[in-house]
Amino acid sequence: MMNSSGFLKLYRFFLAVGLLLVCQPALAEKRVALVLANSAYQNVAALPNPVNDGAMIAATLKEAGFDVVDSRHDLPALETRRALRDFADRARDADIAVVYYAGHGLEVDGTNYLIPVDAKLERDTDVYDEAFSLDRVLLAIEPAKQLRLVILDACRDNPFAKVMKRTVASRAIGRGLAKVEPTSPNTLIAYSAKAGSTALDGDKNSPFTTALAKHLTTPGLDVRRAFGFVRDDVLKNTGNRQEPFVYGSLGGDDMPLVPIKAAPSTRASNPQAEVRQDYELAQQIGNKAALNAFLAQYPDGFYADLARSQLAKIAAESGQKPQQVDTPANKASESKVAVNNAAADQATAGPSAAAKNQGERATNLAALNPGPTQADIARSVQTELRRVGCLNAAADGEWNAASQRSLALFNRYAGTKFDVKLASIDTLDAIKLKSSRVCPLICEHGFKADGDRCSKIVCSEGSFVNDDNECEKQRAKTPTARRNDNDRPDRAVRDRPKPEAGSAKPQASGQIVCGLTGCLPVARGCHLEFRTTAQGGPYEGGGGNIQICK
Repeated sequence: MMNSSGFLKLYRFFLAVGLLLVCQPALAEKRVALVLANSAYQNVAALPNPVNDGAMIAATLKEAGFDVVDSRHDLPALETRRALRDFADRARDADIAVVYYAGHGLEVDGTNYLIPVDAKLERDTDVYDEAFSLDRVLLAIEPAKQLRLVILDACRDNPFAKVMKRTVASRAIGRGLAKVEPTSPNTLIAYSAKAGSTALDGDKNSPFTTALAKHLTTPGLDVRRAFGFVRDDVLKNTGNRQEPFVYGSLGGDDMPLVPIKAAPSTRASNPQAEVRQDYELAQQIGNKAALNAFLAQYPDGFYADLARSQLAKIAAESGQKPQQVDTPANKASESKVAVNNAAADQATAGPSAAAKNQGERATNLAALNPGPTQADIARSVQTELRRVGCLNAAADGEWNAASQRSLALFNRYAGTKFDVKLASIDTLDAIKLKSSRVCPLICEHGFKADGDRCSKIVCSEGSFVNDDNECEKQRAKTPTARRNDNDRPDRAVRDRPKPEAGSAKPQASGQIVCGLTGCLPVARGCHLEFRTTAQGGPYEGGGGNIQICK
């Protein structure tokens, strides 16, 4: 007959097999990349940085776990076309395909061309034979299923355009690369500088490539947000002289180049995880045999106490004494109980008190909780969240909005996906595995992070803390000359002439009447009337206006 311990292990085995059959893992995405870098141009001055940039990007993609990273540098035109053809074959069964190019690029009549190291480009028409178009690169990555990405650090100041002969005067040769709109879905084309502008070459690496290596392969970061961070870094490091740009569009789902790695199983790394799993299995079975089998396997610890509480509860409900496995821990526990009972018997008077105490102990055993309350679990999770720097509030056992926000912060920075609405044992076990701070320290204005605490920013004399939380020198106030009214000499007050008293003179009405003697204003109270010469008008044979006063 199989013993209880073997029964529990067999139950766990069949449950694990069932879970494996139901929950098959998803196949990993296949990611391939081609890195092309041209520095040693044969017919113009060499570029110092593209080979360094290509090496940095190739190392970044390999470190990010790309399945294929084909890195080539200083290729002539024929070998470049062969490299694109071979890469197209690798991209046929890939989910994500990336092509990175660093070197010279040229725009002719709105079409972008990438220039190999053996190009001469004596005439503008030579670009069709000696260079290869951006469309050829897009054709190589077209088979990829989820994301097609082309990154061009090719917007440098082009020496070919200065010496190239124009065969047709109307043919346009642009500065930098031309704007492009991909026709294939799920395709992005990133320029180191937006269309029509040139990019800086940098010291050892270009500013664009340096920012790419920093942000592009961040696990779980959507590629569009990654290029947004790249843009911000390049603008900052070039004094807003260079602005990267991305053309194309993707769907609504996040599309990271590097997915978030699955969090390590807390059951395998936490010593208590296996114990808790076995306890949950025994609790699901719910009978004395399963609980006794658990106690035989794990006689000590928190979950052993819970199992004994469950046995006591079952015994109280059935009116029987709980059966326990004969283990050293149980014997020690029984001895301790016996000593306590003896001391209680000596302290009480008479058999009636002893009977009363036995009845109270039986009642207490029946009232034992089979497990920790939700408030206890919440308080423990809050305590751990405070330890890893994700919660500032007190651990009071109330799982409120502040606690939910702190767990959301933990999920964000630890790469987990626990339900923030509920504090669970799984969450508690995962947080306990973190030995140091997880959430970054955020300080108020005027303070800065100093280890695990915020310290006040102290500026030198004559400086102050600005809105960016940095010390800024105060500008000296320019003295302004002001006129003091009290110092002005008193001006003599001139007496205005007063009107003389007398009879009011008649004033004009604003009209004018003209005659042989001249023109005069019409007096107030008078008006003009037209009279013919016969009626007394001023002109013979005609007439005119005369002044009529009443």
